[in-house]
Amino acid sequence: MSAKKGLHLTLKIWRQKNSKTKGQFETYKISDVSTDSSFLEMLDILNENLINEGKEPIAFDHDCREGICGMCSLYINGRAHGPDTGITTCQLHMRMFKDGETIVIEPWRSAAFPVIKDLMVDRSAFDRVMAAGGFISVNTSGNTLDANAMLVPKEDADKAMDAAACIGCGACVATCKNGSAMLFVGAKVSQYALLPQGRVEAKRRVLNMVKAMDEEGFGNCSNTGACEIECPKGISLENIARMNREYMAALVDQG
Repeated sequence: MSAKKGLHLTLKIWRQKNSKTKGQFETYKISDVSTDSSFLEMLDILNENLINEGKEPIAFDHDCREGICGMCSLYINGRAHGPDTGITTCQLHMRMFKDGETIVIEPWRSAAFPVIKDLMVDRSAFDRVMAAGGFISVNTSGNTLDANAMLVPKEDADKAMDAAACIGCGACVATCKNGSAMLFVGAKVSQYALLPQGRVEAKRRVLNMVKAMDEEGFGNCSNTGACEIECPKGISLENIARMNREYMAALVDQG
């Protein structure tokens, strides 16, 4: 049996020294790429080739490579995380591409996510939004009740866990034509708003997080639903609606 033929690809990759310099696409050829390899493994091979040629490798973010950390933020052929659904870039395999294909690889495009270098962007805006939400004041010093003693409707618990599945990758922002972070913020608000432990600071939390989101320069919701479609964890648009309700209630209460 003959060995499986590898892919021969043309890669158009965004190269940018830092956030203050102008970037541009550069073209690279890569051959004999296994269809079983992941997209990041393909980039590893390309970087090895570049290093062997005495050239600077391409900077891109990655960490766990298990679809959990959300670091592998690449815009591939016009889609966040590439031509598949429900996956991060590290879970994208080269069998999704055809031999001889040209693949365009870019960083997230958002004013709130400035380019650090090449395909890496600064997503610390997400960290600041979460920090603005603060913490819960429920006593965790050992005087708390058993988890089983605090009854939570299963539907609420399930929705809270679904919202908490957000990995903060930023695909929602990169996909939205307005660069909105409302799906991300909605998920972070919802995971607390649905549970009794999060109700103590609920009003302060949503007001502060929405304010921080606006200050970071994220755009308004475009109402197209692209964020939910491209989210690797399938975070529902219901979380945006819930955040809006929480926000309006907090404003009314604030007077």
